[in-house]
Amino acid sequence: MSTIQIDRLLDTVIKQGASDIHLAIGKAPTLRMRGRLKELKTKILEPTDTVALMKAIAPEQAQAEVQEHGSTDFGFAYGDKARFRVSIFKSKGNISLVLRQIPSQLLSFDEIGLPDIVGELCRRPQGLFLVTGPTGSGKTTTLASMINYINETMERHILTIEDPIEYYHAHKKSIVNQRELGSDVGSFSEALRRALRQDPDVIMVGEMRDLETIESAVRAAETGHLVFATLHTTGAAGTVTRIIDAFPVNQQAQIRVQLSTSLMAVLSQQLLPRIDVEEMVAAYEFLIMTPALSNIIRENKTFRIDSAIQTGGKFGMQLLDDHLWNLYTRKMISAENMIDKAKSPEELVEKVHKHGKSIGRTELDAED
Repeated sequence: MSTIQIDRLLDTVIKQGASDIHLAIGKAPTLRMRGRLKELKTKILEPTDTVALMKAIAPEQAQAEVQEHGSTDFGFAYGDKARFRVSIFKSKGNISLVLRQIPSQLLSFDEIGLPDIVGELCRRPQGLFLVTGPTGSGKTTTLASMINYINETMERHILTIEDPIEYYHAHKKSIVNQRELGSDVGSFSEALRRALRQDPDVIMVGEMRDLETIESAVRAAETGHLVFATLHTTGAAGTVTRIIDAFPVNQQAQIRVQLSTSLMAVLSQQLLPRIDVEEMVAAYEFLIMTPALSNIIRENKTFRIDSAIQTGGKFGMQLLDDHLWNLYTRKMISAENMIDKAKSPEELVEKVHKHGKSIGRTELDAED
């Protein structure tokens, strides 16, 4: 398979508005469209095809990494049409590729449905703002929107640490320096350690993967920086628990105290296909730190976080299931998808029944 065909495949991704393309042996190239997989009507891929496709787009360093470690990740620009985040990995000894399309334009808070309070939080001088959710839930896009908002409205030095760089930010009112793992710096924790000498106001950490990175991010937030980071967790309570559990037992009391003062907000999101128009919509859970929530975290009563969010509506807080229900009642998402993404599916099934709607088989499966 030649580079002409990789061009053709990428053109198809862009034209059809797919989020990803999967290239695996024994299957035709497959797009992910609005969460679902759609196989293209082309030839079934063979081992020589995926190797040729890899060579057409992967730098030599990335190809060497696949041979040595079995996988690699990098970002690449497809002319001026789009950027892609590429993951290449070995599967049963053969090469597989997944390319994710990175939207070229940065979206406003309104366009991605973020609450107004996010703008206020971005104006704060320090604190830790976490954006969480499963893979493919739009965390990168949300973070890029926040960085762009700061860049357009404030004079700041913004430092991002990413693996790989996805959205490119031009200097606007702010100075933006973007560092990529592998080419610019060795690890998130090393980049964070060095960041504090680079006079940043805002630091964005692509992912808090390990204890050292979490420690460094919390420390940076404590020492007068606004820190944005992502975690692969679901829900605000789950995020707080995951951070605390990353530490050895004898350090957990200390990190609870640190989090109670440095954590500013947790935005946990899920991406769902809309049923009214051909696009996706994000459902959010939003925790904004208050004195009551500080006490809950410090006193290790994380089981009370959800009820604190529920009663914190006046501060702009909301639970994921409440937002899902809101989207469902506005006829934007199906009951099936609402229940699939819910934290308490059985409660939403009951609510659907109470509203006189019938439940399809899929909703019951999700409840089991």
